[in-house]
Amino acid sequence: NIKDFIKKISESINIEISEYNQCLNESIKSDVKLINTIVKYIINTKGKRMRPILCILCAKIEGETNKTTFLSATTVELLHVATLLHDDVVDDSYIRRGWPTVNSVWKNKLSILIGDYLFSRSLNNITQLNNFESIKILSNISERLSQGEIFQIENAINKNMSEKNYFKMISDKTASLLAASCELGYMSSTSNNKQQNIRNYGEYLGIAYQLKDDLFDIIGKLDDTGKVSNLDIKKNMLTLPYIHILNKVDKKLKKNIMSKLKYSYKRKDIKEIKKIILQYGGVKYTEEKIKEYTNKAINELSVFPESIFKKLLIDCVQFNYNRKF
Repeated sequence: NIKDFIKKISESINIEISEYNQCLNESIKSDVKLINTIVKYIINTKGKRMRPILCILCAKIEGETNKTTFLSATTVELLHVATLLHDDVVDDSYIRRGWPTVNSVWKNKLSILIGDYLFSRSLNNITQLNNFESIKILSNISERLSQGEIFQIENAINKNMSEKNYFKMISDKTASLLAASCELGYMSSTSNNKQQNIRNYGEYLGIAYQLKDDLFDIIGKLDDTGKVSNLDIKKNMLTLPYIHILNKVDKKLKKNIMSKLKYSYKRKDIKEIKKIILQYGGVKYTEEKIKEYTNKAINELSVFPESIFKKLLIDCVQFNYNRKF
């Protein structure tokens, strides 16, 4: 269970977590009561705190946490939550991790405006960093996040996602935030020259994490994942298991699958597509890619001295590799 895992990691850095929480609360508070109500709901239900934890662990791998660490962790988390709010509106999602989404409770307009509020708070934090390189990293991920989302919509419309483009998209949409969390955390506490390694670690972990989610969209259940299984079919989103089999099957079968993906959401058709994905190795191929990126992430940490924090970063990658939902 991911919550138990996060809890376990947090025990090693509980002082830092409470400092981060303080920084986050200061960053989001507003004079407008409704903003406070909705933001509190999001922070309580949204969940996992993976990005701030990575930021703190990377700061401690060769140094000590400080005000910049917590400001960086908070800023990345604000960007993450803001994009979730906007994603839920774009995807017409009504459930996220088992909880009603903001747009389903308070309607789309408020969801978008609260997302904008959180973006503006993250901008306010960025100005406080007083570090040009950090500002550059954060502005770059803001661009990558929106680019990845729009690219996904474009490819969903024309159903033409190559594997290369898919990896670029998940790198922008998911991995960029994890990579930035790790890099900003590391930069906040040390000026050693292993920034590239720590950034790559975050990027590879992010890709492996998204690929694991791709698998759960094929084989998962709502009860396990907190999100509706087959949602990505319904939103016309082609994930790696689909892309892989569409490149392997003959033209006739490909046409048949594409037609079902485009025009039919019947349970029978979805079951049939899942069967084809298993039969043609879509699940196996995705599992191999998860293993590849898991190993790549762990290899990037080999340049760092042994420590409890390095071990916890390795644990994060292995937890993702082994998680069942």
